[in-house]
Amino acid sequence: MQAITKLTGPILVLEQENIDTDQIIPARFLTATDFDGIGEHLFADWRLDANGEPKPGHVLNEPRARRSPILVGGHNFGCGSSREHAPHALLGFGFRVVISSQIADIFRSNSQNVGLLPVVLEADQHATLVQMDGEEITVDLEECNVVVKTSDGVEHCWPFSIDPFARHCLMRGLDRFEFLNQAEDAIVAFEENR
Repeated sequence: MQAITKLTGPILVLEQENIDTDQIIPARFLTATDFDGIGEHLFADWRLDANGEPKPGHVLNEPRARRSPILVGGHNFGCGSSREHAPHALLGFGFRVVISSQIADIFRSNSQNVGLLPVVLEADQHATLVQMDGEEITVDLEECNVVVKTSDGVEHCWPFSIDPFARHCLMRGLDRFEFLNQAEDAIVAFEENR
C-alpha cells in the first residue's frame, strides 16, 4: 500500500448522485483473484461501448482523467454492495482520494483498508468542488483538511474527520496485516507477560 500524507493535484468531477459499487466496477469483473489491471474496468458500463471501446466525450476517457489523483463524486458515493473491488478499481485507475458529501460506510471502510482515502465534506463545500472540475486542490491527511483556492482568490481550509487507526495506517502505507506484523514483538511480549 502506498502511504498518503498530503496530496496536491487536479480534481475530476463525477457529479452523479448515488454512484454505487456496481457502477464503479460491474459484477462481471469480480471473478479476478487479484487486483492487477482492475482499474481498466473502472466505470466500464459508463465509459466503454458494447465492443469495449472508449465512448467519445466521456470525462473518464479524457487524458486528464488519468492525471487526476482526486475524484469528486456526487452525494452518497459508494453505496450498494460491499465489494472490495470498487476501491481497488479506483486506485488501479489512478485515484488516491475520493471526496463526496456522503460516502457509504462499507465503501469507506474498504477504501481505508486498501489505501484509498475517502473524504466527506459539508454539502456546501462539496457543491463548491463540483464546480471546480480540473482545478488543483490539496488534501492533507496530516492536518485532516482540504485546501481549496476558489475563483475569487480566497483560500479555504475545510476540515474532515477520519478514524484515527485508519489515518495512522494510511499515512504509513500499512494495511491491517502489515500493522500487526510491525507490532509482532509487542504482541509476543504482551502474551509472555499475561
